Amino acid sequence: MFMIRNVSKLLFGETSKQDLLQIDSGQLYLVRPRSPKGYSECIFKESAAFIRRTSTPHHYQLVVQRVFEEGEENLQEDSEDEDENGNDRVFLLDESLHFRSVFRDGQAVFAWNDLLGDPEDAFEFVCDTATQPGQVNTFEIVAMQCQFERKYKRSYENATDADLEQFSFSSPPIPPIVRPTLPEAAHESLSNNLAEGAVSHPKGLRRGPGDIDSEPEGQEQSQEEHRPDLPILTKESVELHLYDLDSGTFILQDSELEASVLDSGGWKYTLEVANPGKRHWVTQAVVPDISPVFNFDYLSFIFNAYQEEHIAFSWLLRFRDMPSLERFQEGLMRGLWEHLNQTSWLKAKVDDRDYIVEAFQDIAMSDVSEDEESGSGGEDEENTDDSLPDETTQFPEDGTQEENSQLAVGCKSDRSFVIRGSRIGVFKHTPSNHLEFSTTINKVQTPKGKAFEPKKVMLHTGDTSMILQDQSNTHSVFRMDIETGKIVDEWRVHDDIPIVNYVPENKFAQLTNEQTFIGHSKNAIFRVDPRLSGNKMVDSELKQYMSKNDFSAAATTEKGYIAVASNKGDIRLFDRLGINAKSHLPALGDPIVGLDVSADGGWILATCRTYLLLVDAKQNSGKNAGKLGFEKAFGKDSKPKPRRLALAPSHVAQFQHETKMPLSFTVAKFNTGVNAEETSIVASTGPFIITWDLKKVLRGSKEPYSIRRYSEEVKADNFRFGSDKSVIVALPQQVDMVAKGSFKKATRQSIATPVKQLRSRSSIVNSPY
Repeated sequence: MFMIRNVSKLLFGETSKQDLLQIDSGQLYLVRPRSPKGYSECIFKESAAFIRRTSTPHHYQLVVQRVFEEGEENLQEDSEDEDENGNDRVFLLDESLHFRSVFRDGQAVFAWNDLLGDPEDAFEFVCDTATQPGQVNTFEIVAMQCQFERKYKRSYENATDADLEQFSFSSPPIPPIVRPTLPEAAHESLSNNLAEGAVSHPKGLRRGPGDIDSEPEGQEQSQEEHRPDLPILTKESVELHLYDLDSGTFILQDSELEASVLDSGGWKYTLEVANPGKRHWVTQAVVPDISPVFNFDYLSFIFNAYQEEHIAFSWLLRFRDMPSLERFQEGLMRGLWEHLNQTSWLKAKVDDRDYIVEAFQDIAMSDVSEDEESGSGGEDEENTDDSLPDETTQFPEDGTQEENSQLAVGCKSDRSFVIRGSRIGVFKHTPSNHLEFSTTINKVQTPKGKAFEPKKVMLHTGDTSMILQDQSNTHSVFRMDIETGKIVDEWRVHDDIPIVNYVPENKFAQLTNEQTFIGHSKNAIFRVDPRLSGNKMVDSELKQYMSKNDFSAAATTEKGYIAVASNKGDIRLFDRLGINAKSHLPALGDPIVGLDVSADGGWILATCRTYLLLVDAKQNSGKNAGKLGFEKAFGKDSKPKPRRLALAPSHVAQFQHETKMPLSFTVAKFNTGVNAEETSIVASTGPFIITWDLKKVLRGSKEPYSIRRYSEEVKADNFRFGSDKSVIVALPQQVDMVAKGSFKKATRQSIATPVKQLRSRSSIVNSPY
C-alpha cells in the first residue's frame, strides 16, 4: 500500500505549493441516514478535492471546491439564494474524520464523518469515472501522512507502515446495500451452479436470506420506524425468488411482498423488496450493475443485488399481471435513467423514452429447436486447441513489469501488432490459424527522440504505416513506417482543437493507400489530411458543437458514413462531415466506451461498461423505408430498434463471485472482411472472452453467447480479418489465436474453470518482445 512514499516526499517537499494533491472532478454529497429531508443531499454537482497546507506546521486541510461551468459563477453571484457556506467546504485532516475510500458502481468514493452532524452523518466525494485507481490510492495515502503529522507534530518521513496504518479506516461510507445476510449454505451454493432461466415453485417453502425466524421479535419493527419516508416512483405486489445454484432454479422465498422504487434524493434511487411492517428482503441502489432484465412472457423482472466485496445474488420478481409489470418497469427505468443522466425523465421525449424502455426488455423468445439452439452455427471445430499438449514455458525476463495493453489486427498484411509499454510486438498469422512471433519494435519515440507509450494506434495505408498518439500531446499524431519500425512524421492536427480519437476514412480504408482519416475531440468531428501544409485538419469539413457533447468513440461504414458516440450515451449518425447529424439516438445514460458499425451501416454496436447495445439503423417503414439512419432521420413511425446485449444476471453473479471483479467490457467488435457478412461479436470482461452469435441474437435465443475463460485478465481482443472463426486475444504477457468453436456455453463448469494457458508455441506466443 505504501509503495508511493517517494512520490509523497516530492509533494510534501515543494513548500512553495499550497496544494499537495488534487482530484480534478467529482460530486460532493452529505449523507444523513436519519434525516427526514432524505438520505443524501448533493452539495456540489461539479467540484474538485484538494489536500492543502495551512499556516500551522503539520496541519493540513481537506478542501472540496465547487467548479463552475462557463457563466455559472456570475449567475451565482447575482443569486439571492447563494449558499451561505460559499463555494468551498474545508475540513481539518484529523483522525476523527475517519477518512476512507471505496469503489462503488465503478467509481471511487472518498468518505469522512460529518463532525457537526448526527453520529451516522458523513460526507461523500464521488470521483469522476476518469479518475484513475492510482490517483485514489495516492490521495488516501497522502491524507494518512497528513493525519500522522498532525497527531505526532513531526514529519511522516520516518514513520513506519504500521505507524501510518492506524490512519487507514475501513468504516463503510454507506450502509450495506443488501440488508439481509445469506446463510453459509447459500454462500457455498453460489460457487456451484449457473442460472438456466428456470422458475421453480417447490411444494415446501424454502427459507433463504429473509428467514424472519432468525431475528429477535421487534427488530423488524424498529428498522421500519427509523426508516425515513421517501418518495415512491412505483410500488407493486410481487413474489420473490432467489436463484439457487444447487438446483439451477429460482426458488420462491415469499409470495406476499411489495417491490418499490424509492427516490433517495440527489438523483439516487433504491429498489426495495419488503414485507410491510415485518422485514426488508432486498435493498439495492438502482445502478447499471444490477443487470436488469424484464421478461414479459413470464411476467418477471430479474436483477442482481450486491453485498460487500461485490458479492452478487440473482433475484426474480414475479408480478400478478401485465399492467403491474409495466408500471414497475417504467418506475425502475425512470430511476435508472435519471440516476445516469442527472435530469428528469419527464424532460425526455416520448419517443426517446420508448427507445430506452425497449432496450431494457427481454427479446421475445422464438420457438427454436434444441438441435438448432445447441448448434455451433457452422464454426470450424478443428482448431479447438484444448487438444494440444501442455507446455509450461516461461515468458523471458526483460527487466520490466510492463503488460500488453492494445491490439491492432492487420487487414492486408496478415499481421497483428500488440502494444506493451513503448514496444510493439509483431505476430504473423499462419495458415493453420496460429500466431508466430515475427519481430519487436523496441522503442517507440518521436522524430526528436522522445520515447512514449502509445495511447491510441491505428494501421494505415495498406498496413504499411501505423498512426500513434502520445497521451501527453493531444494536438498531434505520429506516423510510424512499419517496415523500418521508426516514426517518420509528426502531424500537427490543430493548435486549439485536440484529437482524442481517430478512425479510418471508411471501414476498409486501411486496405488502400487512402491518406486521410477521421478524428474527433470532445466536441468536434473533422477530417485529417496529412498532405496539407501546416496543420492537418481540413477546415471545410469541421463540425464543432458549442455544447459539452463529450464525444468518446467513432466508427465508419464502407461508404464512409460516420457514427459518433459520447460519454453521455447518445449516438449521432452522419452521411458526411461538416454538417449536422442526420439522426440522433438518445442516451440510455451509460457512457459509451467503444463503437463499431457493420460495413453496410445496417447495425451499430456500442460498448458500455456492463452491456453492449446493438441498434438496427435501417428504416423498415414510413417515407424513408429502405434508408439508413445515416442517410435520413428516423421518422416517428420508423424509430430504431435497440437490443441490449447483457449477460444473464445469474451469470454475472457467478462471474463476479469467481473473480471478485466488477463487469467491465472491452470494446466490442463485429467480425469483418471485404464482401463478408457480420455474423459474430466479440468482447471480454476480466478473464472471460465472450462471443455473441448474431443470428441467435436476432431470433431471440435465450443464450446467444459463448465464453472462454483464462486465468488472467484479457487486455484486448478482435477477430482475424476476413474470418469469424478465429479470435486474437492479448493477455498480460501472452498473445493467443483461438478458434471460435472452442468457446463454450456459459455453464457452471465453463465459468469456473480457466482454459489451460500454456500449450504449444503455435497456440500461445510467449514472445521475448
